[in-house]
Amino acid sequence: MRRTMLTVVTAVLILNIVIGLIWPPALWLLIITLTTTIVTWRDAIQLQHSILRNYPVIGRMRWVIESTRPYIQQYILEKDTEGRPVNRMFRSIVYQRAKKSLDTHPYGTQMDTYASGYEWIGHSLSAMNREEMDKDPRIIIGGPDCKQSYSASLLNVSAMSFGSLSANAVEALNKGAAKGQFAQNTGEGGLTPYHLKHGGDIIWQIGTGYFGCRNKDGSFNELAFEEKAGHDNVKMIEIKLSQGAKPGHGGILPAHKNTAEIAKVRGVEQGTTVESPPRHTAFSTPKEMMSFITRLRDLSGGKPIGIKLALGRKSEFIAVCKAMLETGIKPDFITVDGGEGGTGAAPLEYSNSVGFPLREALAFVDDVLTGFGFREDIKVIAAGKIFTAFHMVQNLSLGADLCNSARGMMLALGCVQSLSCNTNTCPTGVATQDPKLSKGLDPTDKGERVRNYHHKTVESLMDILSSTGHSSPDRLNRTHIFRRVNQSEVKRYDEIFPLVKRASLLEDDLPESLRLHFMEASADSFMPSSHLADIEKETKNVDE
Repeated sequence: MRRTMLTVVTAVLILNIVIGLIWPPALWLLIITLTTTIVTWRDAIQLQHSILRNYPVIGRMRWVIESTRPYIQQYILEKDTEGRPVNRMFRSIVYQRAKKSLDTHPYGTQMDTYASGYEWIGHSLSAMNREEMDKDPRIIIGGPDCKQSYSASLLNVSAMSFGSLSANAVEALNKGAAKGQFAQNTGEGGLTPYHLKHGGDIIWQIGTGYFGCRNKDGSFNELAFEEKAGHDNVKMIEIKLSQGAKPGHGGILPAHKNTAEIAKVRGVEQGTTVESPPRHTAFSTPKEMMSFITRLRDLSGGKPIGIKLALGRKSEFIAVCKAMLETGIKPDFITVDGGEGGTGAAPLEYSNSVGFPLREALAFVDDVLTGFGFREDIKVIAAGKIFTAFHMVQNLSLGADLCNSARGMMLALGCVQSLSCNTNTCPTGVATQDPKLSKGLDPTDKGERVRNYHHKTVESLMDILSSTGHSSPDRLNRTHIFRRVNQSEVKRYDEIFPLVKRASLLEDDLPESLRLHFMEASADSFMPSSHLADIEKETKNVDE
């Protein structure tokens, strides 16, 4: 094939020259034939790509088709319920609610109600009138040591950094949060003017890189934290231990997104790839983390302090609770991020195969807090692929007090799931630092859409709740959700995730499902005690 192509294009080039000498107008075609000949010969002699070497020019069609494949699949071939990471059905409902267009659905469900894993909520014959329901239910966050408790919406903007998102996107989210009276999480990229521009409530996330409150060596800076934490719009502080899409890895800011402005906000060098450390340097044990929580609470003037984590080893979370018990210090809230969480950039293996999915992690965290008797003082926030009111219902039933959504809010901003978040070429201006692209996103218009999406989703949640016969979201529990386990068996959540008795982990009779994890946990180390014993043994053998 290679020899044939070389022969053909060379012959055509020579023929073009001959004809051009006879009939000069034909020389214009020489541009095309000469370009084709050069590309063909270059493809044939290069050594990097076998396909191009064997099939010059023609082989380039492979890359053309491959580059357009996601768009062909999404817009032409994809079924409403099969798209990934977010299927068309959920994308459509977000778009419809954001634009205040028709969001009802005709002709019945497209879901296979007999497929394993299908879930639904049980309604009641004592359903309530929607007019009897609270139109804006709130959750008070703040434990006994908190001096400035926060009244939070049931749905808020999950952590997304400036750097990951464009300035216009961050500003639009803040405008929507201000109008809709819900909170915006800054992500670990620091507190910026775009988070404060419209007066929306802010959850300031402190990650392992301490961006916005760091010294030159990357360590925590008390003075910088105190100054920003005291801002009136900052309602809560969240210590990020790990996130769902890349737990144990740390955030990634590609070099091409690290502009001068972002570098200044974060306190890093412009134009470099910034990878957050995998763990904190301000503390190294569960007990030390409790001290850090107290430190931040004092510096912030008593605002709610919480932690965010994706569940890894179960014993490590129990170790955190043991530290709470021994020190008497507790966070005001815990954000549980599922392994299915989204991100702008992550290694494939982390996105696919590291960390507990949200449902299992959420049930476990709720059980352990209940078992230690801490549940009344600590609010739980669920994050991970939450788009609709039923997603909220699932998580509230498993033990969450409220929910955060990142990709849902991005879709409300106009995201089309082009899967280019890590390339700086986002066509909608949401996840890019290219000013030519980000200027296409109008913060005023998109802020209104974010507010609309939030309002309609919470409204739908209360509508579903009224059908169960309950007037308040805190009435939801594991008895309300059913799951088809297989073709012949249906179980309720409380059968799949058995409830743990209050303060049962303070007694000798531990639940069997938690016994091993409880025995491995120590307030003096995040690492399971069995692993510590192995390390000590290995160290001893090396010394000998």
